[in-house]
Amino acid sequence: MREAAASIVRRLRAAGHEAYLVGGCVRDLLLGREPKDWDVATSARPDAVAPLFSDVHEVGRHFGVLRVRCDEHWIEVATFRSEGAYSDGRHPDTVSFTDARQDALRRDFTVNALLLDPDTERVIDYVGGRADLDARLLRAVGVPRQRFSEDALRLLRAVRFAGTLGFEIERATWDAMCQEAPRIRTTSAERIRDELLQILTGPAPRRGLELLQQSGLLREVLPEIEALRGVEQPPRHHPEGDVWEHTLRMLDAMRSPSPELALAVLLHDVGKPATRTEQAGEIRFYGHVEKGQEIARQVLERLRLPARTCDEVSNAIGQHMRFLDVERMKKSTLRRFVLQDGFPEILELHRLDAAGSNGDLSSWERCRAERELLARDPLPVRPLLSGDDLQALGHAPGPQLGVVLRALVDAQLEGQVADAQAAREWVRAHFPAPSGASGSGAARDGAAGDA
Repeated sequence: MREAAASIVRRLRAAGHEAYLVGGCVRDLLLGREPKDWDVATSARPDAVAPLFSDVHEVGRHFGVLRVRCDEHWIEVATFRSEGAYSDGRHPDTVSFTDARQDALRRDFTVNALLLDPDTERVIDYVGGRADLDARLLRAVGVPRQRFSEDALRLLRAVRFAGTLGFEIERATWDAMCQEAPRIRTTSAERIRDELLQILTGPAPRRGLELLQQSGLLREVLPEIEALRGVEQPPRHHPEGDVWEHTLRMLDAMRSPSPELALAVLLHDVGKPATRTEQAGEIRFYGHVEKGQEIARQVLERLRLPARTCDEVSNAIGQHMRFLDVERMKKSTLRRFVLQDGFPEILELHRLDAAGSNGDLSSWERCRAERELLARDPLPVRPLLSGDDLQALGHAPGPQLGVVLRALVDAQLEGQVADAQAAREWVRAHFPAPSGASGSGAARDGAAGDA
């Protein structure tokens, strides 16, 4: 992609225009990181850019932004611009095409406002971004409160950059974030969601959540998580402290989580503040799982998460306390538990839960070992017999057939039966057909066995 972006720069320059790599890709290159996105800034107006390339899509011609295809890559090409006031808190009311310096001065943070000549490696810095990169400091361009008032999403972007890059936030920028935190309410749920997911699945989710809380942003976007602070837990089960600290430790222990796992970690104990009771010095959270599922769905739906994600997160929350019963589970129950859809992430949630509290991984080890055993020697999870087979044994049609089939699957998972003939014998022994059943059952039984 770097070569694709550089070739676009060269073509623009060959046509007599000024052009550079700009923004996050320059920042990442200077930090020795692999950029995810490559952007080009140029003096060429959109009408001058489009004829130079065979495949161009408009992103925002009014803002001077086009997407240009080079080989299989799409590169965003934007005309140098300055911007007027932001009445809607997201888009500038007016845009004026200008020069490279003014374009740099409109950007969010100094480390994102650098320009790079891809051929000479010359960096153009109008805002002190190189010094801030060296100091590992995130600083707003110009007047911080003005930058955040233009687009409140920059408040969350500051948290994300600080966590992802491992930077400190410059004092004036931080003060402005704290002052402007309520402004985030003007931002759409979808944009907030996308930033939160990047924070949670990034390299430093704990620090990200702490910065959200310290800046006042957490109570604006996730008040249900703010409510975890100060909710004390039984010390013998949670020596780490309150629900907030427990959640932070789990976030810190995640490694490249999926969005679903990260959200399950964040929300798995969200029902505890509403269900906490204390009697005779004993702290209890009766019903916190069910309450947590209810609150989690409200949060996820508010953030416009897909229904599939809501279901997966809710299911993980609903299952996370079942690990307390693992040692007492029958083999069939345990095997049903570990064979369910989505269990690897449910198991990882439990590992993080244990690691973030008393460190007891015995249930995790038991479930992991059972999964590995079943992977080597898989067991059937469907009944070895059908409803027709049961009727051939003399059972009448009706709901009772389902009861027998479910019990048969348990017997299979317990290792008591392994083939159809053994299954028939097991059914005869445990669910004998009612007296007076049709004598034709045996004949049909034999035919079914041959089949």
